Amino acid sequence: MKEIPAISDAEWEVMKVVWGKYPITAGEIISVMENQKDWKPKTIKTLIGRLVKKDVLGYEEKQRVYCYYPLISQEDCIQKENKSFIKRVYNGAVKSMLVNFINDSELTEEDVRELQKLLQEREEN
Repeated sequence: MKEIPAISDAEWEVMKVVWGKYPITAGEIISVMENQKDWKPKTIKTLIGRLVKKDVLGYEEKQRVYCYYPLISQEDCIQKENKSFIKRVYNGAVKSMLVNFINDSELTEEDVRELQKLLQEREEN
């Protein structure tokens, strides 16, 4: 798997739009983003350009219109961000992170059952 570059918070917002529907034109991305954020079209185009430079977005030209598509899956990006977060905030200690999240979250009975099931499956494997 190729190295996944760091993606800024603003770039994540653009990627969410692209992951949601692709191929997608810059105009369509701008239209969605203008409804979600108070960003100017030029800002959005700059973010698209950065993502292309980082090899996170690809494009093909169709009748003088650029259609963008992701080069990296959302799942792969989330996995990289998770690892980066755990390393940066918890010095790589997953247990500490889980304890903090469980203690600081209001978990429903269903959440607790699902976590127990995941831990049981992990223990069996």
